[in-house]
Amino acid sequence: MKKRLLAQITLFTIAGVFLFLHTLHLRADFPNHSPWVDWAKYTDEGWYGDAAIRYYLRGAWHVPGDFNPAAALPVWPLLEGMLFSVTGVGVVPARSLAVAVFVGIVVAVYVLMRRRGTGDEPALVAQLSPAVAAAMLSVSPFLYAFGRMAILEPMLILLTLMAMWLAWTPFPEGIRSWARLIGLGVLAALMIGTKTTAVCLMPAVLWMLWCGEGRVWRRFVVATVTAGLTTGAIVGTYYAYVIRPYYLADFKYLFQANQYTGITRATFWSVVTETVHKAAWTGPAICMTAVFVVVAACFRRRIWSDPLFTGCVLWIAGYFAFLAYHASLQPRYYMVVAVPLTILAVRGAEELSSEWKPAAVVIAGIFALVGAVHARETLHFVRHPQYSFADAAAKVKRVVEAERGHSRTLLSISGSDLTLMTGLPSICDDFGTMELEDRIAAYKPGWFIAWNYVEDDKMDSLAQFYQLTRVAEFPAMDDPDRNLLIVYRLDAKKKPVPTARSRNGMLAGEL
Repeated sequence: MKKRLLAQITLFTIAGVFLFLHTLHLRADFPNHSPWVDWAKYTDEGWYGDAAIRYYLRGAWHVPGDFNPAAALPVWPLLEGMLFSVTGVGVVPARSLAVAVFVGIVVAVYVLMRRRGTGDEPALVAQLSPAVAAAMLSVSPFLYAFGRMAILEPMLILLTLMAMWLAWTPFPEGIRSWARLIGLGVLAALMIGTKTTAVCLMPAVLWMLWCGEGRVWRRFVVATVTAGLTTGAIVGTYYAYVIRPYYLADFKYLFQANQYTGITRATFWSVVTETVHKAAWTGPAICMTAVFVVVAACFRRRIWSDPLFTGCVLWIAGYFAFLAYHASLQPRYYMVVAVPLTILAVRGAEELSSEWKPAAVVIAGIFALVGAVHARETLHFVRHPQYSFADAAAKVKRVVEAERGHSRTLLSISGSDLTLMTGLPSICDDFGTMELEDRIAAYKPGWFIAWNYVEDDKMDSLAQFYQLTRVAEFPAMDDPDRNLLIVYRLDAKKKPVPTARSRNGMLAGEL
């Protein structure tokens, strides 16, 4: 008993130390020279918090014709907006919120993993696996890199874990039981309002609800209908009274911009194979352990009676289905499956070693080795923060503010990130409900911020209005396609002065 208590204290200490390390160097860039080349580190923190950023800097969250994802995804910008009302707009407060969410994820995983059983009263367990899972999540370099970014995925994970816990936790009959189901419906609506791919995670939540209702069909149907009606009422009311009359174009545009798919009948197996292979981004050892556990579970029916184990399998399968369909395999998307993969590996390893004690020693050694390797990589990121993008943004601000009387508005695909870091107003040069030339004419930007070079379509649109003057360039980050931030001043072209003509159409003096 003393050994188990000592082991738990050690694991909690490790988790606590590494969670604290998440709070350091929040202004720093996404770790350079990491295995994860993801475009989100240039754009997403600004894009998906834009509504909150603009509200406090411009006085209105919506910029007509520009990219306004908050119309369809309002939850994260609302949270950021509440924070900015206290702290002011900045990348450090935004990332602090993301770190707080990640801490919530670790706590939620620990709480979920302390539960066992399939009946009405899941039992608490004293095994080390909940603490092991918390420590493994905390030391993960993959989750360190993406868990500190103010993006949508961490909030989606936390809400999913909360929904699974509430679905699996039976309340006494009466008001509290109905409140639980209504609360579950509210959480489902928040999941969809955070990231619409949440619909791919609903099978896992429904499975937990099935287990929480004692696997009784009548109770499950009543619970599902109650929670579903609550979700439908919230989403439907928001659509009917906010989106449809005011922001329908922005709402539709988000889905139009992401409706493409790279999977066809000819590419089906290659896309599926690549989708599964890319899961190694989350940690090859964890992935291999999870795969081994699932394969072993095929020969051990008892594992499938664990609601959390099966729920995590459904979670992973549902999100892999989205990843394969979308076929845009960015590393950040895999953050959503990194957490259930860790739960699956730890929970399954505990179950498999429960009947054969020698296996427990081997499994404990494997997790200790993997944790040590991950901790070393994370410590490397912590000890070597870099600020190339952050410093470049500050230099851009100095260049812009030095040109007094010139428009301060930036045009850039990274404009929203630059706004978050500097407070300079911006519009996006890539996404928006208006054509780029129409947005340029409407908002008259004074500066164009490009990565490495000016794309032909951007030049064609800008050339109608401006003469581009290259005034500065700043190295930033490590992506060979985006490692040089170039600043162009946009000088309006002079309009030709009309010349008086004679009545027969010839210029005066031509005779």
